[in-house]
Amino acid sequence: MAADAVPACNAMHWFDMTVAGSEIARVFAPGGTLAGLWNVMNDRVEWVSGLARVSGSAAVGPRDTPISWRAESANMHLPKAGVAARLGSPEQAEFPHGQRRTADSLVATIATRAGVLVMPEQEQEATLGRIRAFLASRPETAHGEFTLPMLTGVLRVRRL
Repeated sequence: MAADAVPACNAMHWFDMTVAGSEIARVFAPGGTLAGLWNVMNDRVEWVSGLARVSGSAAVGPRDTPISWRAESANMHLPKAGVAARLGSPEQAEFPHGQRRTADSLVATIATRAGVLVMPEQEQEATLGRIRAFLASRPETAHGEFTLPMLTGVLRVRRL
């Protein structure tokens, strides 16, 4: 039995591609595809870029905005040095969408991110306070619901 596709979603960054890449390629049918998907905040929108800056890298990390996602995921499919690649060149694409939010719901979601959860309590409170203050200061997010501009970033590689 062979697999046509392995959807790795946003967990692909946890894969040890030296081991996983060869196993995935081994079970693939010809032309089999490995796909990773990440929902990222569209920081090409000015207020979202400001939110990323105010939040800091612990809250908005290296795969949470389009440019950093592209850089972080471009070689994610490759094994460590000394092992032959079994998967071909990556293809990346982005698909726009949005999430309906309030300032409170966005702060609550950011509070669940790993980098924020492991912060000392005072630092966590200060970070979330900065984010709340930023959202309250922006006309796009200060009153009621708004749409958080998002992109789904897709990385696709095929078996060699």
